[in-house]
Amino acid sequence: MRTISLVISDVDGTLVTSDKRLTDASVQAVRRLAERKIGFTITSSRPPIGLRMLVEPLALKLPMGAFNGAAIVNPDLSVVEEHVISQAAAQRAVEVLSSFGVDIWMFAAGRWLLRDPSAPYTDRERRTIQAEPQVVADFTPFLDRAGKIVGVSADFPLLARCEEALRSALGDSATAVRSQPYYLDVTPKGFDKGTLVLALSQRLKIPTEEIMTVGDMENDLAMFRRSGFSIAMGNASEQVKRQAHAITLVNDADGFATAIDRYVLAA
Repeated sequence: MRTISLVISDVDGTLVTSDKRLTDASVQAVRRLAERKIGFTITSSRPPIGLRMLVEPLALKLPMGAFNGAAIVNPDLSVVEEHVISQAAAQRAVEVLSSFGVDIWMFAAGRWLLRDPSAPYTDRERRTIQAEPQVVADFTPFLDRAGKIVGVSADFPLLARCEEALRSALGDSATAVRSQPYYLDVTPKGFDKGTLVLALSQRLKIPTEEIMTVGDMENDLAMFRRSGFSIAMGNASEQVKRQAHAITLVNDADGFATAIDRYVLAA
């Protein structure tokens, strides 16, 4: 019998549906965790502001991870930890992304910055994080404050090639990983979703072996490696599934709620 004292879930592709809805089944699953005195929180590549709409329906009380773990915030969005990309790495990331012709978003100083407000996925991001972008002609003034830089493209193979080039160009100065097939995230060196696992393990005095994580993308593997039990969504890639302890249903078929019922509450 495994003991699970804390569940940490990814958001997009995991906790919410493809159209970014939080289903009643997911809400009820989190409620049942609370009734069993099992902690629950979320981690995401989203900026902190993109997590606020989940706090009330899920009655979140624990710190949450944003920017793939580079920022940890309380449910009221007050900052626990916050880190930025080095200015040199941010400049290099913008150069490489520009060379591939992909759209660039920058999240800096609480703002979502972009050059083209009509580019692909911009409306989707507006709906997802419930915030409006600020149009800028030049990212240079913000390079020393960037918490996340995103390469955005509907050409998934192009973005995959860009990811390889970006990792080579950045080396260990920053992390480059896709949070969605169409989003390539650059975040500060040394921080990932596993950062939240370790931080909450220490803060709550819960062994990592008693922490379960749920996710669907490559950027979730860092928390899989740090937790005692990991679950991949049915919509995850084969690479992600291979590195999880178990696989649940897809996010559009309440895979998160199914995982909670099957692997936590039933156990």
